[in-house]
Amino acid sequence: MQWMIYGANGYTGELIARAAARAGLRPCLAGRRADRVEPLARELGLPWRAFALDEAAVVAQGLGDMDLVLHCAGPFSATSAPMIEGCLTVGAHYLDITGEAPVFEHTHAAQQARRALAAGVVLCSGVGFDVIPTDCVALKLRQVMPDATHLSLGFDTDSGLSPGTAKTVVEGLGEGCLERRHGELVTVGMARGKRQIDFGRGKKWAMTIPWGDVSTAFYTTGIENIDTWVPAPRPVIAGARLMNLFRPLLRTAPVQGFLKRLVERWVTGPDDSRRAATPTYVWGEARNGRGEVTTVRVRTANGYSLTVDGALAVVRFLLNNRPQGGSYTPAMLMGEALVESLPGSGQLTVD
Repeated sequence: MQWMIYGANGYTGELIARAAARAGLRPCLAGRRADRVEPLARELGLPWRAFALDEAAVVAQGLGDMDLVLHCAGPFSATSAPMIEGCLTVGAHYLDITGEAPVFEHTHAAQQARRALAAGVVLCSGVGFDVIPTDCVALKLRQVMPDATHLSLGFDTDSGLSPGTAKTVVEGLGEGCLERRHGELVTVGMARGKRQIDFGRGKKWAMTIPWGDVSTAFYTTGIENIDTWVPAPRPVIAGARLMNLFRPLLRTAPVQGFLKRLVERWVTGPDDSRRAATPTYVWGEARNGRGEVTTVRVRTANGYSLTVDGALAVVRFLLNNRPQGGSYTPAMLMGEALVESLPGSGQLTVD
């Protein structure tokens, strides 16, 4: 099978491309600009292509004879839909490393699932840190507490952000926080929820954030009430709540453009030593109608390192197996033990 990494010249795409080459895999490296993709491909001794995602015919021609695409070019809110269309057109499996709930909703729409089934194509968004570990925790919680009605998921890490992730955060500043309530996605104020949580290294104050699991965990588990959390000092939580007053301003094009230019200038992403020194602690909590609570935790590698290993694990799975076409989450596709199989990960522990 022939496969492609699109966006191979980005921070995470390049990490994955280098890891694939070290492992003896031979993906075709691709992106919008030849002057960014070709030097990396030549260095790694891999084939390459350059094409934009603006026109369906160009995307289909660029994908050509590919059997699988690992899509790493954000912002996924703009790039995932045309790449999915291209993959469905040529019959290639589609994977991406997004964490954006609207992208997950598009991937899992009933119409998309039917089209993917008919084409024999797997659509699986979120095959990186967003959302492999939390998705596996969600599935484990569903198995342990099958009557759960509420699900909370979160993580604690000291890692920095890549430029792409930082831009996604900027886009989310004006949109507020997403939660799943009674099966529907609703927008609420940032940091609406506030509580103390032990993510795996002691109790910390935490707040709700807009994380992709409010979408993916719903499809993985069927649990209809989901929120997502990260630790934050109480002054930060207060500041996040105050920013809700400025959401209309924060979503305007001039402010968005200014903040993204700052990201491009100052954000580079964690280097090898920082990734090695900053593991991630993942937590999940399920509650049922009787008020019973079950907790699952797992320690993993740094989020970017996990993204590299997780994405390649899903690639290898599809290169060597023939699952039925359709829309999947990572845990739906490979089970809750996926996270435990990745380098740097421990075992899922149930309390």
